[in-house]
Amino acid sequence: MLWLSIGSPFKSWSEIITRDGHTSQCPPLDYSPILSLCSLRLLLLLTINPPAPRFSRNCNSAPSGVFLLTYTPLYSGRARRMAHSIARATLGLTQPNKIDPPKISFAAKEIDVVQWKGDILAVGVTEKDMAKDENSKFKNSILQKLDMQLGGLLSEASSEEDFTGKAGQSTVLRLPGLAKSSQASKVAITLASSEGIPAELKLSTASAIATGAVLGTFDDTRFKSESKLPALKSVDILGLGSGPEIEKKLKYAGDVCSGIIFGRELVNAPANVLTPGVLAGEATKIASEYSDVFSAKILDVEQCKELKMGSYLGVAAASANPPHFIHLCYKPPSGQVKTKLALVGKGLTFDSGGYNIKTGPGCSIELMKFDMGGSAAVLGAAKALGQIKPAGVEVHFIVAACENMISGTGMRPGDIITASNGKTIEVNNTDAEGRLTLADALVYACNQGVEKIVDLATLTGACVVALGPSIAGVFTPSDDLAKEVLGASEVSGEKLWRMPLEESYWESMKSGVADMVNTGGRQGGAITAALFLKQFVDEKVQWMHIDMAGPVWNDKKKNATGFGIPTLVEWVLKNSS
Repeated sequence: MLWLSIGSPFKSWSEIITRDGHTSQCPPLDYSPILSLCSLRLLLLLTINPPAPRFSRNCNSAPSGVFLLTYTPLYSGRARRMAHSIARATLGLTQPNKIDPPKISFAAKEIDVVQWKGDILAVGVTEKDMAKDENSKFKNSILQKLDMQLGGLLSEASSEEDFTGKAGQSTVLRLPGLAKSSQASKVAITLASSEGIPAELKLSTASAIATGAVLGTFDDTRFKSESKLPALKSVDILGLGSGPEIEKKLKYAGDVCSGIIFGRELVNAPANVLTPGVLAGEATKIASEYSDVFSAKILDVEQCKELKMGSYLGVAAASANPPHFIHLCYKPPSGQVKTKLALVGKGLTFDSGGYNIKTGPGCSIELMKFDMGGSAAVLGAAKALGQIKPAGVEVHFIVAACENMISGTGMRPGDIITASNGKTIEVNNTDAEGRLTLADALVYACNQGVEKIVDLATLTGACVVALGPSIAGVFTPSDDLAKEVLGASEVSGEKLWRMPLEESYWESMKSGVADMVNTGGRQGGAITAALFLKQFVDEKVQWMHIDMAGPVWNDKKKNATGFGIPTLVEWVLKNSS
């Protein structure tokens, strides 16, 4: 089978691997920086028949290193099930499937592409690579070899389909007697013109391939009556180098992917399964799994009362599921700590809106399981960092987990609540609850002696209106912190946009009977929400708020994206020694 697929390469590796009807595009991973440097426009996939005698393996071309990238789903059969599964039956008696973690091995090799044996060979080319001579033969040396090996079918197919390598084109050439692409277990990927690519970019390209393969083949089927494991078992990366550097890069990609998949599973889990207590249980498992670097503290209602967390507890008061305040602490296994950071995530496992209940078209109440997307980003980053183990940095992962429900014990519009820093808040809208939980979480984070805080929250619809579904809004008074985090997002490929913190807008947040109200008018809603959070951060601490209400969820695929995790991991590493 010859498969020509054109699109946005590296942003579409996942589509290449899973073109069997349930493609996954890895929405949070945008490799446009690589794209712009490589000028890639075409992905060429060939399935080469292994028994063909001309395709002998070069025995001297063994890979320098093979990496087994694995992830453990929340519901694997290895005693890693969510805490609720042994505690009590959930509402609706839902029991997720127990799925063993799939494994994909990655090997960086330096061999001739025509000597490779397997199911699918992908060759990334540019429009220049598709150029032909007067005899309609490819000028590119790799394409020449492949075309010769295929008896001219490659050049013939590209001519018949008018395949020039422009973005958006695609064509498929199947060779007889081979398995379907969806059944391919061994894949190789290379570039037609890799010799001119800088060494650092080759490493990034290899990382992008590994990330796309892992995330692209991931399909969350835990809650379906029938589940199917992906066939892909191994990916060979050809022509991009070998040795310790690329091995380290591939391991890093695997560690980050495990965190992203963990975060996706948290967000995908319904609220009748993922309660605040279950979320706390998952955090505790991270500390147990990486006990050499993590410790966990889970605060109950009484402990939160002792810390005077009236703002957080006010939101949680209506739910039959008690709140759990989560605090994980990462400390490096050795060496001195030079920087202390905090990652704070909004952890509303379900948000009904409270007495200001979400109603009407577009309210998305059925999707409010993803209102804990900030906490998923924080805990996903924790899982990845537990494997990477950066030196010289202490990181606090903080989540005020609860539900926003309706009952006679619940918070009412007009109530005045008191946060742990003593500031009073008049609740003029119970559906502006996330900021109330974050208020006490931010005060708690500052009390840990950290120098920098990044909070992440699915906070406002206003930010989605302003920036759309794929870009998160960033708010911070610190130019230095903005530079750090935006730089990390450029490496990870996630899209962030810095928004203004217009202090004059605070006038709309003033109350006649308390220090502030919890929401202002419709105009500038994302800005006033950020200004509200700012009231609970110590002035000596650098702070950033990321409103990720848009990119937390992929509406087309009806799945979580894992947004924020690769950027947080990259930012922590930038702060490590």
